[in-house]
Amino acid sequence: MIKENNSHSIVIGYILWIFGFMGAHRFYYGHPISGIIWFFTLGLFLIGWIVDLFLIPGMDKSADRRFLTGPINYNIAWVLLTFLGVFGIHRFYQRKWITGLIYLLTVGLFGIGVIYDWCTLNDQIDELHRDGVE
Repeated sequence: MIKENNSHSIVIGYILWIFGFMGAHRFYYGHPISGIIWFFTLGLFLIGWIVDLFLIPGMDKSADRRFLTGPINYNIAWVLLTFLGVFGIHRFYQRKWITGLIYLLTVGLFGIGVIYDWCTLNDQIDELHRDGVE
């Protein structure tokens, strides 16, 4: 029996889609380039944002195939990054104690670190899972 990988949540994807004209759902599903484009063009002038309403199920399945599940929950990490990223709480959650402390003392490494994490968080967690973090 094959266990299905469910690294990302379609519900969270749709919640983030509400703010999708800012690219949030695209970052969440591991598409940082289009996330940046959505951010600067307001979801491709809202047309891309509306089209994404129908593309989210496919993005969710693609993320589930691409990113390995493990002890670090992608959804929790994304919520922590979104609301507490400048304090590095998402870094502490990933057991990255030193960078978490640096973020805490430097307001998310002056905001640049938070932007970096928006683009790479899925890959960071996936790498930890592939390395066998306990």
